[in-house]
Amino acid sequence: MRRCEWANSSPLETKHHDEEWGVPVYDDRLLFEMLILESAQSGLSWATILQKREGYLKAFDNFEAKKIAKYSPIRIESLLNDTGIVRNKLKINATIENAKQFLEIQKEYGSFSKYIWSFVGGKPIHNKWEVMREVPSTSPESEKMSKDLKKKGFKFVGPTTCYAFMQAVGMVNDHVVSCFRYRDIKNLKNHT
Repeated sequence: MRRCEWANSSPLETKHHDEEWGVPVYDDRLLFEMLILESAQSGLSWATILQKREGYLKAFDNFEAKKIAKYSPIRIESLLNDTGIVRNKLKINATIENAKQFLEIQKEYGSFSKYIWSFVGGKPIHNKWEVMREVPSTSPESEKMSKDLKKKGFKFVGPTTCYAFMQAVGMVNDHVVSCFRYRDIKNLKNHT
């Protein structure tokens, strides 16, 4: 069975690739989780974040934005001592700020999903990469998304982070065409 090269690096990456990566996500909570995990990855490897994913779920109340938005300085201090997550004060503070902005977007647009999927016209972009080195690290859509999220007050959402997020939540199908998941994902029905 052929898969994208990066997926063969560890069992955790293989599982993520085979079950989640590139599958379109429309659930607001899961979209928020993936946005926070991608922001936490900034400057680190995705493998590191996958290893800490359970720690993040526990530390950040299963990514319930309403709870995170109300975190106190005492809670922030406890997060800085939590070995289950990346203990970076800027990233922890960014998660709290991003939760607040996420809630504002839900109010304004009805759902975060409706807002975020608007950057790709509401449906996945299916690329046709032959090899991994062809896969870009940004796109015009991720640059537009980054600019808009930053304007709304989000942190750690540069164009590269936004593109990785788009790949993870299926806004773009960046499995190489020889990967068994490429066709699986291309054949999925939209569930907006």
